Amino acid sequence: MGTTPVAAVPPSPPVAPAAAGHKGMGAVPYPGGVTFRVWSMFADSVSVSGLFNGWTSTPLTPDAPGSNYWSVDVPGAAVGQPYKFVLPYAAKPGRLNDRMDPYATSLSPDGFGRMNAVIASTTVVYEGGVYSTPAWNEAVLYELHIPTFNSDPTLPAAGTFDSAMVRLPELAQLGVNAIEVMPLGQFPGNAGTGYNPGYIFAVDPDFGGPDGLRTYVNATHSQNIALILDVVYNHVNGLDLWQFDGWSIDGNICPWCAGNTNPPNYTNGGIYFFQDGRSHTPYSHARFDVGRPEVCQYLFDNVTRWLEDRFLDGLRLDSTVSIRNIQDQFDNWKLEQPVPEGIELLQRINQHVQSTQGWKIMIAEDLQGDVSITTQVSNGGYGFNAQWNNDFCGKLRWAATAPMDNQRNIGDLAGSIAGMTGENAFKSILYSENHDQDDPQNAGGGRLPAIIGNGVADSWFARKQSTLAACVVLSVSGIPMMFMGQEFLEYRTFPNYGGPPSNFGDPQPIDWSRKDTYNGIWTLYRDMIRLRRNWYNNTRGLRGPNVHVLPVFGDNVLVYHRWDQGGGGDDVVVICNFANQSYTNYQIGVPRQGMWWVRFNGDSGDYGFGNWPTYDTNANGPAMNGMPYSANLSLGAYTCVVLSQD
Repeated sequence: MGTTPVAAVPPSPPVAPAAAGHKGMGAVPYPGGVTFRVWSMFADSVSVSGLFNGWTSTPLTPDAPGSNYWSVDVPGAAVGQPYKFVLPYAAKPGRLNDRMDPYATSLSPDGFGRMNAVIASTTVVYEGGVYSTPAWNEAVLYELHIPTFNSDPTLPAAGTFDSAMVRLPELAQLGVNAIEVMPLGQFPGNAGTGYNPGYIFAVDPDFGGPDGLRTYVNATHSQNIALILDVVYNHVNGLDLWQFDGWSIDGNICPWCAGNTNPPNYTNGGIYFFQDGRSHTPYSHARFDVGRPEVCQYLFDNVTRWLEDRFLDGLRLDSTVSIRNIQDQFDNWKLEQPVPEGIELLQRINQHVQSTQGWKIMIAEDLQGDVSITTQVSNGGYGFNAQWNNDFCGKLRWAATAPMDNQRNIGDLAGSIAGMTGENAFKSILYSENHDQDDPQNAGGGRLPAIIGNGVADSWFARKQSTLAACVVLSVSGIPMMFMGQEFLEYRTFPNYGGPPSNFGDPQPIDWSRKDTYNGIWTLYRDMIRLRRNWYNNTRGLRGPNVHVLPVFGDNVLVYHRWDQGGGGDDVVVICNFANQSYTNYQIGVPRQGMWWVRFNGDSGDYGFGNWPTYDTNANGPAMNGMPYSANLSLGAYTCVVLSQD
């Protein structure tokens, strides 16, 4: 008996993957799997490959019709697994299709000389306890570079967050209550200081990765120290962001450097970067295209990642002038063309931080002396809390390093100090050294002791004049900042490559053995910081907003009065002698009569100096220097003296 033939059932058509049901960019773990989401405008398709699918391709789909955000939920994918996005673009064959996740927070080598993104946990363990950030008028900042801050080869994890934590108690004893860490993002190669990053969300695995940073944040806060991070949004090293989804406008020659082939003069970086002359910066042709909302969101998300997800206490934005303006190719100080979208982005970032976490500090490295940088957005400014003050630094460094006393321009320095009063008192980050000032590749760059001592950093002049400059930083208004090793007379340049500036090896670590050798210098810094922070409740004026510079700098003596409300324990008079001349009877004006007590004598034997006798003084003299009373003072050469009343 025959059988009735059964019609063949055609296979079901492939079903397009559904857009992910979980929010967030990059790799976002959820119970049982991971959501992957990425931005692409031109790729023909987008997929993700990784350990979870045997490095095959799991396709992503647009979040909505017409959307340039692609996503998929991948059940079974898990924290710790490596992955890459795959973005083929048929219009330009031959270009690499596999790309690092722009939002990758954790990286690992792939064994072939490149890096993979690694799915990182979004679970945050924060042990903040009773910690609260210091008021910024009480802050003393300390800039450091994780790989070279504590790289003693005997340590099990030299040059990492773990080794940096070893020194936290010493910084707390010194009086530091805010650390500014140089950039943490992964960058090309092994050598560098972090200012040419490739992946701005990632924490370099050589430093300890995101888990190491989390531990370091908890450790700094346990010492009542705030943690501020340098971030770089003005450019990146292109790496996987360069021509990210294959697309670019090829053939455009940068008008700023036409004819120059080093660096390359093409502006074809793709969707993340400007595709014309605006891509040019002094560092690369990878200036973010802040005219694209998706790029602005990428940078905005980076801010919130550090401040809201990783609990940092502030950010210092590198070269904001390169975000808000196009600079002349030959003169980086000459501004050619504003970038309105960059201006709006900076304002948006600062408005968000001030409205959601107003106790956190936003610092600009703009270096143009533009008061609008620290003006509120509502008044037409950019909304930063403070900016690096290079004008003050330049005048202070010349006052400290001029070869002859008659070449020092104390009047210029006095003018810079006088302007930082009232509402402008704490809008400047002040320093005599930092990573740029100590860089030998910059004009006049180098550590102050080495410059002053002409290479002999432990000479009397080097010790006296460099610490005198530090005393000014720690006693004027503004927010003072030190650079790592400064407190024990580190003399080698930064970066110090162990050879000439052209030898770009790994930067050398600072030498912590000098802390024992020059413990007197360390003690000097400690004592000045304690006065700055009103440790003994008799120098409150050093945290106050008011400064009055006395007109006595003709003989290289700088005198200024600091106060908050005024009165006993508040009014402070600081005398800084920038001359190789000691005085047994130097007369100055003071704001109140009665006894003024010597709270600090920079020539003390405790600091390794000659202990020039400086005595408490009774202000019973007539009005002088615009002050209602005057007093006589004994004053050592190249010495700072701090006076206050009970």
